[in-house]
Amino acid sequence: MNVLLTCAGRRNYLIQFFRDALGPDGAVFAADAAAHAPALREADAAFVLLRLDDPAYLDQLLAVCRERRIDLLISLNDYELPLLARHRDCFRAIGTLPVISSPAVVETCYDKWQSFRFLEAHGIPTARTYRSLDAAREALATGAIAFPLAVKPRWGSGSCGIERAHDAGELALVYALATRRQARSSSAEQCAEPSILIQEWLDGEEYGLDVVNDLEGRYAATLAKRKLVMRAGETDRAITVRHEGLERLGATLGGALGHIGNLDCDVFVSGERCAVLEMNPRFGGGYPFAHSAGANLPAALVAWARGETPDPAWLTVTPNIAAAKCDRMVVASSEFAVRGAK
Repeated sequence: MNVLLTCAGRRNYLIQFFRDALGPDGAVFAADAAAHAPALREADAAFVLLRLDDPAYLDQLLAVCRERRIDLLISLNDYELPLLARHRDCFRAIGTLPVISSPAVVETCYDKWQSFRFLEAHGIPTARTYRSLDAAREALATGAIAFPLAVKPRWGSGSCGIERAHDAGELALVYALATRRQARSSSAEQCAEPSILIQEWLDGEEYGLDVVNDLEGRYAATLAKRKLVMRAGETDRAITVRHEGLERLGATLGGALGHIGNLDCDVFVSGERCAVLEMNPRFGGGYPFAHSAGANLPAALVAWARGETPDPAWLTVTPNIAAAKCDRMVVASSEFAVRGAK
Protein backbone atom coordinates (compact mmCIF):
# COMPACT_ATOMS: atom_id res chain seq x y z
CA MET A 1 0.00 0.00 0.00
CA ASN A 2 1.25 3.47 -0.90
CA VAL A 3 0.22 6.52 1.16
CA LEU A 4 0.49 10.17 0.09
CA LEU A 5 0.40 13.04 2.60
CA THR A 6 -0.41 16.37 0.92
CA CYS A 7 0.48 19.81 2.28
CA ALA A 8 2.91 17.83 4.44
CA GLY A 9 4.77 20.89 5.75
CA ARG A 10 6.56 20.02 8.97
CA ARG A 11 4.52 16.92 9.86
CA ASN A 12 7.60 14.71 9.75
CA TYR A 13 6.23 12.60 12.58
CA LEU A 14 3.27 11.52 10.43
CA ILE A 15 5.66 10.26 7.78
CA GLN A 16 7.20 7.94 10.37
CA PHE A 17 3.84 6.97 11.91
CA PHE A 18 2.51 5.81 8.54
CA ARG A 19 5.79 4.12 7.63
CA ASP A 20 5.61 2.12 10.85
CA ALA A 21 1.97 1.24 10.11
CA LEU A 22 2.78 -0.02 6.61
CA GLY A 23 5.92 -1.93 7.54
CA PRO A 24 7.86 -3.29 4.54
CA ASP A 25 4.73 -3.58 2.40
CA GLY A 26 4.37 0.00 1.20
CA ALA A 27 5.76 3.49 0.87
CA VAL A 28 4.94 6.90 2.32
CA PHE A 29 5.08 9.83 -0.11
CA ALA A 30 4.78 13.53 0.72
CA ALA A 31 3.78 16.59 -1.30
CA ASP A 32 3.93 20.32 -0.65
CA ALA A 33 4.04 23.59 -2.56
CA ALA A 34 7.25 24.58 -0.75
CA ALA A 35 10.40 22.83 -1.92
CA HIS A 36 11.96 23.23 1.53
CA ALA A 37 9.10 21.71 3.53
CA PRO A 38 10.83 19.48 6.11
CA ALA A 39 8.49 16.51 5.68
CA LEU A 40 9.55 16.15 2.03
CA ARG A 41 13.05 15.24 3.15
CA GLU A 42 11.95 12.15 5.07
CA ALA A 43 9.35 10.64 2.72
CA ASP A 44 10.11 7.71 0.43
CA ALA A 45 9.48 10.08 -2.47
CA ALA A 46 8.67 13.79 -2.47
CA PHE A 47 6.72 16.04 -4.81
CA VAL A 48 6.75 19.82 -5.10
CA LEU A 49 3.30 20.73 -6.37
CA LEU A 50 1.63 23.91 -7.54
CA ARG A 51 -0.12 26.19 -5.05
CA LEU A 52 -3.62 25.18 -4.00
CA ASP A 53 -5.13 28.17 -5.79
CA ASP A 54 -3.55 27.21 -9.13
CA PRO A 55 -6.23 25.89 -11.55
CA ALA A 56 -3.91 23.01 -12.52
CA TYR A 57 -3.33 21.84 -8.93
CA LEU A 58 -5.99 19.13 -8.93
CA ASP A 59 -4.84 17.61 -12.23
CA GLN A 60 -1.24 17.60 -11.03
CA LEU A 61 -2.19 15.84 -7.79
CA LEU A 62 -4.29 13.29 -9.69
CA ALA A 63 -1.32 12.61 -11.98
CA VAL A 64 0.95 11.93 -9.00
CA CYS A 65 -1.62 9.56 -7.50
CA ARG A 66 -2.02 7.72 -10.80
CA GLU A 67 1.69 7.44 -11.61
CA ARG A 68 2.73 6.40 -8.11
CA ARG A 69 -0.28 4.12 -7.55
CA ILE A 70 -1.35 5.90 -4.38
CA ASP A 71 -3.79 3.80 -2.37
CA LEU A 72 -4.49 6.21 0.51
CA LEU A 73 -4.55 10.01 0.23
CA ILE A 74 -4.29 12.08 3.44
CA SER A 75 -4.66 15.87 3.38
CA LEU A 76 -3.17 17.93 6.23
CA ASN A 77 -4.43 21.37 5.24
CA ASP A 78 -7.77 23.06 5.98
CA TYR A 79 -7.66 25.09 2.77
CA GLU A 80 -7.16 21.99 0.59
CA LEU A 81 -10.02 19.98 2.09
CA PRO A 82 -12.93 21.72 0.24
CA LEU A 83 -11.27 21.12 -3.14
CA LEU A 84 -10.51 17.45 -2.47
CA ALA A 85 -13.94 16.85 -0.95
CA ARG A 86 -15.64 18.05 -4.14
CA HIS A 87 -13.50 15.73 -6.26
CA ARG A 88 -13.34 12.57 -4.14
CA ASP A 89 -14.79 10.50 -6.98
CA CYS A 90 -11.97 11.57 -9.32
CA PHE A 91 -9.45 9.94 -6.99
CA ARG A 92 -11.56 6.85 -6.44
CA ALA A 93 -11.80 6.42 -10.21
CA ILE A 94 -8.02 5.96 -10.44
CA GLY A 95 -7.83 3.60 -7.45
CA THR A 96 -6.91 6.16 -4.78
CA LEU A 97 -8.97 6.23 -1.58
CA PRO A 98 -9.10 9.81 -0.22
CA VAL A 99 -9.48 9.98 3.57
CA ILE A 100 -11.60 13.09 3.05
CA SER A 101 -15.06 13.81 4.40
CA SER A 102 -18.01 14.84 2.23
CA PRO A 103 -18.27 18.43 0.98
CA ALA A 104 -21.09 19.08 3.46
CA VAL A 105 -18.99 17.92 6.43
CA VAL A 106 -15.93 19.87 5.29
CA GLU A 107 -17.99 23.02 4.81
CA THR A 108 -19.63 22.60 8.23
CA CYS A 109 -16.20 22.57 9.86
CA TYR A 110 -14.45 25.09 7.60
CA ASP A 111 -17.18 27.73 7.96
CA LYS A 112 -17.14 28.67 11.67
CA TRP A 113 -20.67 30.08 11.45
CA GLN A 114 -21.94 26.76 10.10
CA SER A 115 -19.99 25.00 12.87
CA PHE A 116 -21.83 27.07 15.46
CA ARG A 117 -25.22 26.33 13.91
CA PHE A 118 -24.44 22.60 13.65
CA LEU A 119 -23.36 22.35 17.28
CA GLU A 120 -26.40 24.28 18.49
CA ALA A 121 -28.75 22.15 16.38
CA HIS A 122 -27.40 18.99 18.01
CA GLY A 123 -27.51 20.35 21.55
CA ILE A 124 -23.71 20.44 21.86
CA PRO A 125 -22.44 23.31 24.04
CA THR A 126 -20.36 25.87 22.15
CA ALA A 127 -19.43 29.55 22.24
CA ARG A 128 -22.26 31.98 21.46
CA THR A 129 -21.44 33.42 18.05
CA TYR A 130 -22.58 36.53 16.13
CA ARG A 131 -22.14 37.57 12.51
CA SER A 132 -22.27 41.34 13.00
CA LEU A 133 -21.05 44.01 15.38
CA ASP A 134 -24.63 45.17 15.96
CA ALA A 135 -25.78 41.65 16.92
CA ALA A 136 -22.91 41.30 19.38
CA ARG A 137 -23.62 44.72 20.92
CA GLU A 138 -27.26 43.75 21.37
CA ALA A 139 -26.24 40.51 23.10
CA LEU A 140 -23.92 42.49 25.36
CA ALA A 141 -26.75 44.87 26.26
CA THR A 142 -29.08 42.01 27.22
CA GLY A 143 -26.40 40.18 29.19
CA ALA A 144 -26.36 37.15 26.85
CA ILE A 145 -22.57 37.56 26.59
CA ALA A 146 -19.91 39.55 28.42
CA PHE A 147 -16.36 40.69 27.78
CA PRO A 148 -13.83 39.50 26.87
CA LEU A 149 -14.91 38.49 23.37
CA ALA A 150 -13.10 36.85 20.47
CA VAL A 151 -13.09 38.45 17.02
CA LYS A 152 -12.08 35.94 14.35
CA PRO A 153 -12.29 35.14 10.62
CA ARG A 154 -15.31 33.08 9.65
CA TRP A 155 -13.09 31.01 7.39
CA GLY A 156 -9.68 30.40 8.89
CA SER A 157 -7.13 27.93 10.11
CA GLY A 158 -5.28 27.61 13.40
CA SER A 159 -5.32 30.81 15.43
CA CYS A 160 -4.66 33.13 12.50
CA GLY A 161 -6.39 36.49 12.78
CA ILE A 162 -7.99 35.95 16.19
CA GLU A 163 -8.16 39.05 18.41
CA ARG A 164 -9.40 39.48 21.98
CA ALA A 165 -11.54 42.48 22.93
CA HIS A 166 -11.84 43.46 26.60
CA ASP A 167 -14.28 46.38 26.27
CA ALA A 168 -16.53 48.19 23.80
CA GLY A 169 -13.72 50.39 22.51
CA GLU A 170 -11.43 47.47 21.80
CA LEU A 171 -14.28 45.56 20.18
CA ALA A 172 -14.90 48.34 17.67
CA LEU A 173 -11.17 48.66 16.91
CA VAL A 174 -10.35 44.98 16.45
CA TYR A 175 -13.54 44.37 14.45
CA ALA A 176 -12.63 47.20 12.05
CA LEU A 177 -9.07 45.89 11.76
CA ALA A 178 -10.22 42.30 11.15
CA THR A 179 -12.70 43.47 8.51
CA ARG A 180 -10.02 45.41 6.62
CA ARG A 181 -7.61 42.47 6.75
CA GLN A 182 -10.23 40.08 5.45
CA ALA A 183 -11.11 42.45 2.61
CA ARG A 184 -7.55 41.97 1.36
CA SER A 185 -7.83 38.18 1.58
CA SER A 186 -8.10 36.09 -1.56
CA SER A 187 -10.72 33.72 -0.09
CA ALA A 188 -13.69 33.61 -2.44
CA GLU A 189 -16.17 32.84 0.33
CA GLN A 190 -15.83 36.33 1.74
CA CYS A 191 -17.25 38.05 -1.35
CA ALA A 192 -20.94 37.59 -0.54
CA GLU A 193 -21.09 36.69 3.16
CA PRO A 194 -20.08 38.39 6.43
CA SER A 195 -16.50 37.25 6.97
CA ILE A 196 -15.88 38.22 10.61
CA LEU A 197 -17.43 36.54 13.65
CA ILE A 198 -17.72 37.75 17.23
CA GLN A 199 -17.70 34.99 19.81
CA GLU A 200 -17.85 34.64 23.56
CA TRP A 201 -14.50 33.80 25.12
CA LEU A 202 -14.81 30.34 26.68
CA ASP A 203 -13.55 29.75 30.21
CA GLY A 204 -12.13 26.54 31.63
CA GLU A 205 -9.35 24.11 30.81
CA GLU A 206 -8.63 23.48 27.13
CA TYR A 207 -8.62 19.94 25.77
CA GLY A 208 -7.92 18.50 22.36
CA LEU A 209 -9.95 15.59 20.99
CA ASP A 210 -9.24 13.23 18.13
CA VAL A 211 -12.73 11.99 17.30
CA VAL A 212 -12.14 8.93 15.13
CA ASN A 213 -14.62 7.55 12.59
CA ASP A 214 -13.97 4.66 10.23
CA LEU A 215 -13.83 5.05 6.45
CA GLU A 216 -17.61 4.70 6.25
CA GLY A 217 -18.16 7.57 8.71
CA ARG A 218 -19.08 5.36 11.68
CA TYR A 219 -17.92 6.46 15.12
CA ALA A 220 -14.99 4.45 16.50
CA ALA A 221 -13.20 6.27 19.36
CA THR A 222 -12.30 9.51 21.13
CA LEU A 223 -8.69 10.23 22.08
CA ALA A 224 -8.44 13.06 24.60
CA LYS A 225 -5.61 15.14 25.96
CA ARG A 226 -5.42 18.23 28.18
CA LYS A 227 -3.44 21.05 26.62
CA LEU A 228 -0.60 22.36 28.76
CA VAL A 229 1.16 24.80 26.39
CA MET A 230 0.24 26.23 23.00
CA ARG A 231 2.62 27.66 20.42
CA ALA A 232 1.63 29.38 17.16
CA GLY A 233 -1.92 28.07 17.46
CA GLU A 234 -0.83 24.45 17.89
CA THR A 235 -0.58 22.20 20.93
CA ASP A 236 3.03 22.17 22.10
CA ARG A 237 2.70 20.17 25.35
CA ALA A 238 -0.18 18.01 26.55
CA ILE A 239 -1.14 15.13 28.82
CA THR A 240 -3.52 12.33 27.84
CA VAL A 241 -6.70 11.78 29.86
CA ARG A 242 -9.65 9.43 30.14
CA HIS A 243 -12.71 11.62 30.65
CA GLU A 244 -16.24 10.21 30.43
CA GLY A 245 -17.77 13.57 29.54
CA LEU A 246 -15.33 14.14 26.68
CA GLU A 247 -15.79 10.60 25.40
CA ARG A 248 -19.58 11.02 25.36
CA LEU A 249 -19.12 14.31 23.55
CA GLY A 250 -16.86 12.65 20.97
CA ALA A 251 -19.41 9.89 20.37
CA THR A 252 -22.15 12.48 19.86
CA LEU A 253 -19.99 14.49 17.45
CA GLY A 254 -18.81 11.49 15.46
CA GLY A 255 -22.32 10.13 15.09
CA ALA A 256 -23.91 13.46 14.17
CA LEU A 257 -21.22 14.68 11.79
CA GLY A 258 -20.37 11.41 10.06
CA HIS A 259 -16.88 12.55 9.09
CA ILE A 260 -14.20 10.28 7.67
CA GLY A 261 -11.08 9.47 9.70
CA ASN A 262 -9.95 12.03 12.26
CA LEU A 263 -11.82 15.07 13.57
CA ASP A 264 -9.50 17.41 15.48
CA CYS A 265 -11.53 19.32 18.09
CA ASP A 266 -10.80 22.09 20.59
CA VAL A 267 -12.96 21.76 23.72
CA PHE A 268 -13.17 23.85 26.90
CA VAL A 269 -14.19 22.08 30.11
CA SER A 270 -15.64 24.03 33.02
CA GLY A 271 -17.19 21.88 35.73
CA GLU A 272 -19.55 19.44 33.99
CA ARG A 273 -19.80 21.56 30.83
CA CYS A 274 -17.78 20.54 27.79
CA ALA A 275 -18.01 23.22 25.07
CA VAL A 276 -16.69 22.73 21.54
CA LEU A 277 -14.85 25.68 20.01
CA GLU A 278 -13.38 24.35 16.75
CA MET A 279 -13.70 21.24 14.53
CA ASN A 280 -11.22 20.30 11.81
CA PRO A 281 -11.78 17.08 9.80
CA ARG A 282 -8.11 16.11 9.47
CA PHE A 283 -5.05 15.18 11.50
CA GLY A 284 -4.33 18.08 13.84
CA GLY A 285 -1.24 19.17 15.70
CA GLY A 286 -2.51 17.44 18.83
CA TYR A 287 -2.57 13.90 17.41
CA PRO A 288 1.09 13.04 18.25
CA PHE A 289 0.25 13.23 21.96
CA ALA A 290 -2.32 10.45 21.54
CA HIS A 291 0.17 8.44 19.47
CA SER A 292 2.82 8.83 22.16
CA ALA A 293 0.32 7.36 24.64
CA GLY A 294 -0.36 4.18 22.67
CA ALA A 295 -2.91 5.17 20.01
CA ASN A 296 -2.17 4.36 16.38
CA LEU A 297 -4.66 5.98 14.02
CA PRO A 298 -2.42 5.54 10.94
CA ALA A 299 -2.44 1.77 11.56
CA ALA A 300 -6.22 1.83 11.99
CA LEU A 301 -6.70 3.74 8.72
CA VAL A 302 -4.46 1.31 6.87
CA ALA A 303 -6.37 -1.64 8.34
CA TRP A 304 -9.74 -0.17 7.35
CA ALA A 305 -8.46 0.53 3.85
CA ARG A 306 -7.38 -3.12 3.58
CA GLY A 307 -10.80 -4.30 4.75
CA GLU A 308 -9.40 -5.44 8.10
CA THR A 309 -10.50 -4.78 11.69
CA PRO A 310 -8.09 -2.54 13.62
CA ASP A 311 -6.59 -3.67 16.90
CA PRO A 312 -8.77 -2.03 19.61
CA ALA A 313 -5.55 -0.90 21.35
CA TRP A 314 -4.87 1.43 18.41
CA LEU A 315 -7.99 3.42 19.31
CA THR A 316 -7.22 4.03 22.99
CA VAL A 317 -4.69 6.05 24.97
CA THR A 318 -2.92 5.36 28.23
CA PRO A 319 -3.94 8.25 30.52
CA ASN A 320 -1.52 10.59 32.28
CA ILE A 321 1.17 10.42 29.61
CA ALA A 322 2.65 13.90 29.26
CA ALA A 323 4.61 14.75 26.13
CA ALA A 324 6.20 17.83 24.56
CA LYS A 325 7.23 18.77 21.05
CA CYS A 326 10.73 20.01 20.28
CA ASP A 327 12.43 21.40 17.21
CA ARG A 328 15.14 19.64 15.27
CA MET A 329 17.05 20.49 12.13
CA VAL A 330 16.36 18.84 8.77
CA VAL A 331 18.49 19.49 5.70
CA ALA A 332 15.82 20.53 3.20
CA SER A 333 17.53 21.79 0.06
CA SER A 334 15.69 21.69 -3.24
CA GLU A 335 17.88 18.79 -4.36
CA PHE A 336 16.46 16.67 -1.54
CA ALA A 337 12.94 18.07 -1.69
CA VAL A 338 12.20 17.00 -5.26
CA ARG A 339 13.52 13.49 -4.67
CA GLY A 340 11.32 11.08 -6.59
CA ALA A 341 9.33 13.80 -8.40
CA LYS A 342 8.46 13.33 -12.05
